[in-house]
Order: sequence, then C-alpha cells, then structure tokens
Amino acid sequence: MRGENDKKKKASKFNLEIILGFLVSLFLIGSCLQSDTKSIASHKQIAEKIVELPKEYLYGFDKSTHVFEKVPIKKNQFIANILSNHGIGFSLINTLEQKAKDVFSVTKLRAGKDLVLVKSDECSEAYCVIYEPDRFSYVKYDLRDSVNVEIIEKEVETKIKSTSGIVSSSLWNALAQDTFRDLLVDKMEDALSWSVNFYSVQAGDKFKLIYEEKWIDDEPAGIGRVFGAYYENEKPHYAIYYENEGYKGFYDLEGRPTKKGFLKTPVKASRISSRYNMNRYHPILKRRRPHYGTDYAAAYGTPIRAVGNGVIEIASYTRGNGKYVKMRHDKVYQTQYLHMTRFAKGIKRGVKVSQGQTIGYVGSTGLATGPHVCFRFWKNGKQVDHLRENFPPPDPMKAEELPKFMLVKDEIQFELDRIKIVEDPALTYNEEEDQNSALLAENLK
Repeated sequence: MRGENDKKKKASKFNLEIILGFLVSLFLIGSCLQSDTKSIASHKQIAEKIVELPKEYLYGFDKSTHVFEKVPIKKNQFIANILSNHGIGFSLINTLEQKAKDVFSVTKLRAGKDLVLVKSDECSEAYCVIYEPDRFSYVKYDLRDSVNVEIIEKEVETKIKSTSGIVSSSLWNALAQDTFRDLLVDKMEDALSWSVNFYSVQAGDKFKLIYEEKWIDDEPAGIGRVFGAYYENEKPHYAIYYENEGYKGFYDLEGRPTKKGFLKTPVKASRISSRYNMNRYHPILKRRRPHYGTDYAAAYGTPIRAVGNGVIEIASYTRGNGKYVKMRHDKVYQTQYLHMTRFAKGIKRGVKVSQGQTIGYVGSTGLATGPHVCFRFWKNGKQVDHLRENFPPPDPMKAEELPKFMLVKDEIQFELDRIKIVEDPALTYNEEEDQNSALLAENLK
C-alpha cells in the first residue's frame, strides 16, 4: 500500500514538472515572439524614417538621380552650337527655338552666363536645359515629348534687416551693408528725397533704415520693401511705409505723403556741376550768358527720370540742346532735360509719363563739355530756379484713414527710435534689433 502511494507521488511530481516545463516553454516562445515583433516594428520605423527623408531638388529635379552640367555661353555663340555639341539633334533644337519665341526667346541668352544641362547620368543626352536670366527666376526648356518652355519664379525667403550710421564723407560710405549698398541708397532716397537733399549731405548726418532682404537658396539676393526710414541733419525726418486698398507709399508722422509734386533732381547718384546763374561764363562759347538751368553731372548712360507726371511735348535734337525732352506737367509747370545720349524706349511727343519714369540717358550731345543733364524748369512760361521754388504740399491722408495709419506708424517709429546708431560702417546691425524687427514684419503682413 505504501509502495503504491510512493508511485502516485512520483507520477504526480513528474506531471507537474511536465506542466511547468510546458508553461516555461510557452513563456519563452512568447517572449521571443514579442522580441521579434518589437524588432520588426523597430526596423519598420527606421525604414519609414529613411523613406521619409526629404529629397533635395534643383530646378524641380531630384538631385540624387540627376546630373547637372554647366555650360558657359561664349561670345557670339548660338544655342544651336552648344546643344548640338552635346548630342541634341538640329530638328529638336529648331522646335525648341520656335516654341521659345513667345515665352523666352533663345536670342535673349547672354554671353557670360551659363546653360545647365539636366541629364539622367553622365553619359546620357540632356533632356532639359535651364537658363537663369536673373536671381529670381529661371527658364526651363524641357526637351521631352513635344518640347515645353516655361519661366519659373524661384522660392524667395524674406528677412527683416536694419542698418544705421553716421555720415563722414558720403551716405554710401556710411552704410555697413556691403552687398546692396547702391540699392539701399536708392531706397532711402525714394523714401526721403522730397524732404532731404541727398546731394548736399553733411558730415555728422545720421540715418536708420528698416527693410526687407530677399534670400534665395540660403543666399542674399536683393532688397524688398523699406518699412521705415530716418534721416537727421538739421532736424529729424521720418518716412513710414503704409499700404492698403486705397494707399501705397511713404508718409510722415502726421500722415502726409512724403512724395511731393516734383522730385528734387532728374538723376540719382549725381552732383550739381553748374547752378542757375544769370551771368554764367559759358565754357564752350567763351562768353557770359544766362544759364537758365541746373547741371547735374553723372556718368554716361545714367537714367534721366521725369520729375513729375506729365506729357511729352518735345523729344528732338538741336545744335545747342543736343538730344532733349520737354514735357508739360500742368497749366503752370514745364520741365526740360538736355544733352541726352539717347531717349528711353517709347518716349515721343504726346506720350504720358509718370513721376520717376526713365525718359532718357545722360550724355554730352549738343554744346556740352562732358556727360551731364541740364535741367530746366518753367513756371507760367518763365524759366525759374527750381531749387528756390516752394511747391504746394501734397494732399493729406483722409481723416477716416488716420487711425489705421497711426497704429502702423507708432510700431515702425518705435522700432526706428530704438535702433542704435552704428558709427563704424565696418560693424553690422545688432542681431537683437534684427530679431525685434522680424516681429514688426509679422505685424505688417
């Protein structure tokens, strides 16, 4: 009896061990399966991340699967020569030339620039040709299928910058910004030239500017809008940019347009070489005679702009005036521009022009010793010294618009006032000020 009990105990123990072993096996198998599942999931996530990595594109083509070959355009070289040298047939080239006429003709390609040939690999023929006429766009000559030509605008990033300085010799030298100095001087003149005479700046004059800088492909590409400008000579001058459905331009702190009826000068980046003078000694005729104009010396080809809105009365040539333009602005005022090297396109009798529009280019035709424009001003049929004229002020902003303007004005004036004057043009703008100006840009959008 006792022996049978021992056998039953042993059998029970054996069964328990089998059950425990089975359970352990199941646990281990489950753990392995779970581990494998986690591993598979982990690999899947990694694979998904690899797939989701952003591709880099150039001219709309994946850079990892395309080859881009630059080919410089040489002087007197035609696109047919370039493309045929790279294996493209003349029939396809002729189709390209025909289709490009109404979009961007191949005759506009300029020597010194590059064509970019897009290929699938080094040995294959190009199936697309890229040309960049400027920093902001490119022309895509797609040679596939029926050939397609289109102009594509590049993606532009806008950053808000500020600059300031003290004039020692010239406004240009006082600017810290090297890349776009000429553009910034032009922008400042556009904003303040009706209240500040930039042709007689003095050492010690101060200025500040808040403006947009355009970036393409992580590189600065140009200047956009100016939000606010400040210039201090004998007194402070502000120009605030304001734009909505009914208004667009620069205004002073009271909401009056800074733009007057006439520009102070017909050319930018010039100097007065001879003033209005009733007893001037003529350098060519060698005798004294009245000089009824103001001479602005500038380089050959410098654009001459209409100082106000008006209609062209004369665009002609005489022995004394050379090539010249005379225009009427209203019943009271007329202006004249002498010694041009050539007229601007479309300038002829009866044509309407707007203030600031180019009407010709500086030259030395007629009785002139060097390149300049003799600018003459008529008031009620009599020639007068325009620098001594007090022109009527522009119409003020409507009263119902002023509250909206004041909100913008206060924001921009606050930003201008807090900019520290950079005395050394070698120093750049303050980064903290730049970041705060970015907040201003958000408010102006």
